[in-house]
Amino acid sequence: MTQLAWLKSSFSSVGEGNCVELAASPSSRIHLRESDRPDRTTATTPHALAHLLHALKGGDLQA
Repeated sequence: MTQLAWLKSSFSSVGEGNCVELAASPSSRIHLRESDRPDRTTATTPHALAHLLHALKGGDLQA
């Protein structure tokens, strides 16, 4: 299995452990995890992640 190079979000708080991390794999998947639970990951496509981020930035998601 390929070792992923995880990148922390620039919006993550320093020292609080609540960080979102992303990693790209050779299969063109984007992997996501929380830094305090590195054993639990999910993966998606760049296209789907772009749509999610657009919806979050635009306030289009309902709680």
